Amino acid sequence: MTHDGEWDRRSLLRGVAVLTGAAVAAPLLGGAATALADTGDADGLYQAGKFEEAGRAYEEILKRDPANLHAARRRGLVALLANTFPEAEKYLTMALDLAPDDMQTNQFLGDCYTRQDKLAQSVPCWRAAGEDAYATWFAAVHGEAYQIHGDIARLKWLRLDPSPLVEASVNGGPTKRFMFYTGSPYLSLSSTVAKDAGLTPVYSQEIDFLDGRMWMHFGVLDSFTLGGIELRNIPVEWSESDTVSLDEHDHDGMIGTWVFHHFLTTFDYAGRWLILRRKTPETTANARADANRAGVKPLPLWLGREGASIHSRGSIDGSGPRVVGVNFGGTGEIAAGMAEETAKQLRIRIDYDRPIQTFAHSHPADVYPCYPRAIRLGVAVAKDAYSYANKRRSTVNPLGFDELGHFPHTFFKPYTVTLDFTEMNLYIARGTAT
Repeated sequence: MTHDGEWDRRSLLRGVAVLTGAAVAAPLLGGAATALADTGDADGLYQAGKFEEAGRAYEEILKRDPANLHAARRRGLVALLANTFPEAEKYLTMALDLAPDDMQTNQFLGDCYTRQDKLAQSVPCWRAAGEDAYATWFAAVHGEAYQIHGDIARLKWLRLDPSPLVEASVNGGPTKRFMFYTGSPYLSLSSTVAKDAGLTPVYSQEIDFLDGRMWMHFGVLDSFTLGGIELRNIPVEWSESDTVSLDEHDHDGMIGTWVFHHFLTTFDYAGRWLILRRKTPETTANARADANRAGVKPLPLWLGREGASIHSRGSIDGSGPRVVGVNFGGTGEIAAGMAEETAKQLRIRIDYDRPIQTFAHSHPADVYPCYPRAIRLGVAVAKDAYSYANKRRSTVNPLGFDELGHFPHTFFKPYTVTLDFTEMNLYIARGTAT
């Protein structure tokens, strides 16, 4: 669950300008990795973000060597990134048969079941992956999780900065102020709201938090209402720290990707609306038709580790199309974040005279302002926009593929973005939603 042994909600929010759920990494600008991709090497294709081609290459390996654990696990991961659940289950189960105790395979398969709301089925996998928090938490969810009542919610943003806020109701009570952030997986409540809702933790863990310690609690919420939609039987988290405030005066909780993943979700930055629609063939077709009328082509959509990172394909300066992280909500004033190595390779101007010390996932992070000439995602572009170069950031996503950088909150302000988690398309268009 914590990946690096620490999960820090505050630094996660503060670090969105540096690094969010999508890792900031360097692009493949040439050299060995590109040569591997050109030769059809499966790992090279995967590292280059050519996931469909990599999937076919891993299948060819498995035809020759059905006992190849790496190929089976990686083929399952490729399917998981695209929410292609039957294929993900097929290959991850194949990998698990080859190595039942393999922690990474168990983690991926647990994630696969979790995304489908098969929480009870995910429990043994999380347990085998060493994720006792997830295993105990999901075992406590009885019956169908994320029950959806209602068809559409249109939520006007209460503000835009420093982070968008919308109103929602917990267990039928008065509306509260919730920020949202797709770099965080689950629905989180402030400790005050959790107490008022009568929540009891089914699992708690203490973690390092900046210069102190923090308790994270996990439970099950009866009801969460967003405008015209009510969700029932929802896994929920809340935290308490003995050293600093968790900004409960500013908002009452945070909505993460696990909620948005259940809907056709639109972040209308230009009009300042959050629109959630029940996922049906009709709503999916309507989104596609609206994009066609606007002359907008769908971009690929990939969902990363445990739903806490969203990826598509974009470019920075002369990079060409590469895998990028895209993050909606959260905080931050930058249009893009990238590794210092990436900025240097792309010859982007870096202002080393004005270093910025911040945190990313509880760790100090040294970043520098930088100014790429053009940041692009489909039809969206930001020119000469204030961005960050992260000195210490790894150049590889934790899932093993190269990532150009990430485009957070500020990049999307003139645009409307719709995420289709069924066909795994991202639509971005200038202006407000129609």
